[in-house]
Amino acid sequence: MFNIPEVKLAIVAVSRDCFPITLSQRRRRAVVAECQKLGLNVVEIETTIENENHTMQALAEVKASGANALMVYLGNFGPEGPETLLAEKFGGPVMFAAAAEEDIPVLSSERGDAFCGMLNASYNLKLRGVKAYIPEYPVGTAPEVAQMMADFIPVARALIGVSKLKIITFGPRPFDFLACNAPIAPLFTLGVNIQENSELDLLAAYQAHANDPRIPEVIADMEKELGEGNKMPGVLPRLAQYEITLLDWIEENKGAAEYIALANKCWPAFQTQFGFVPCYVNSRLTARGIPVACEVDIYGALSEFIGTCVTGECVTLLDINNTVPADLYAKDIEGKFGYNAKEVFMGFHCGNTPMCRLKKGEMKYQLIMNRGLEGGGEPDITRGTLEGDIIPGDITFFRLQGNKDSKLVSYIAQGEVLPVDTCSFGGIGVFGIPEMNRFYRHVLIEGGYPHHGAVAFGKAGKALFSVMKLLGVEQVSFNQPKGMMYPTENPFA
Repeated sequence: MFNIPEVKLAIVAVSRDCFPITLSQRRRRAVVAECQKLGLNVVEIETTIENENHTMQALAEVKASGANALMVYLGNFGPEGPETLLAEKFGGPVMFAAAAEEDIPVLSSERGDAFCGMLNASYNLKLRGVKAYIPEYPVGTAPEVAQMMADFIPVARALIGVSKLKIITFGPRPFDFLACNAPIAPLFTLGVNIQENSELDLLAAYQAHANDPRIPEVIADMEKELGEGNKMPGVLPRLAQYEITLLDWIEENKGAAEYIALANKCWPAFQTQFGFVPCYVNSRLTARGIPVACEVDIYGALSEFIGTCVTGECVTLLDINNTVPADLYAKDIEGKFGYNAKEVFMGFHCGNTPMCRLKKGEMKYQLIMNRGLEGGGEPDITRGTLEGDIIPGDITFFRLQGNKDSKLVSYIAQGEVLPVDTCSFGGIGVFGIPEMNRFYRHVLIEGGYPHHGAVAFGKAGKALFSVMKLLGVEQVSFNQPKGMMYPTENPFA
């Protein structure tokens, strides 16, 4: 993944001047040792903060180290003003955690009282308007604090990435999918830059890449990836030319940004003018850490990018698409998996899911577009989808969205892709999410969310929830268990 940040985390210990500074320093060293056992490369800052002069010394050390994320460690009670000033001056992702008392001998003489100091730190962070990452229970032994730091790294990676992201789009957001046409003003408050371009700009760039000498090399790479799934080799030259076009555009237009995501128009004029479906190229860029959202879904691209940063792996964007028919449910799901018929559904897109996420990916054509654009005949301009059933396993379905009032909202739901044959076309899977029917009605419908959802592979809800809150998203919805009613849920239903 070359399109996501590398987190370099520094740890700074703090000490209230009426407590032993040696206690905080000793505990800091113990945490760093435990981080090393976890394989975390942590920068240990030598200055221990007791006052504001120490704050500025420590800040200079942090900056000189090249660290882009910070852990403020209360080895004892800590000086609430100087330690939160450090967080404010640092300006990047910062977490706070505190030391637990080790044993009875420590209690008898060197007791640190960081359990108490963490309360004062949290209040002072609010006074300064600093959004810091604070673990669910932010007090622990050295091994526990080291694990908290490990949990912070994917969160920090997402925050850094979003603040230095540009989303490049091609084409107007589609009229038929107004839900994708969400207000973009909230993105600028996150530090995300938007560059909107015409489809004509992209077409001109594509045509300028005709006979590009790099095309044969890209075709060979596509052939290697597709293997036996290379069912339509004749379209590969066009797809290779398009891939080079997008990558060159990214390099030429990155500007002040460090990371890029794309949201591109993909039908129906695309097929008639470019001569192919762009799905396979979208999948290849997404696999490299450059998400490409369909249908100019800007928030879909942002959601994919956040998921990529959090997991460090490729994600996908799918329609929350169709129900599972009764005969398929009875045959392959009922009695085998713990989901009722309304808790399962199919997530689908034409063919943008990376090859590594499919059981057996194959190059095909878009069936629906073929009927509309080629009359159901021999496919030509509708070739280019990567199709297959999605590999079973844990997933997290999520989305960050700007709603109609230009406020950021989000949802996160953990579930799984079931090992069930979909008996259908596209990049598709049978998904099971506990209480999906209630989540569908009282989060997705009630919240006005679009049909697209980002899919992270694995259980990423914990980190994603923290990212959303630190981005300032006040409403982060989830699939609530039975007995926990949604505000809009009818108690008599």
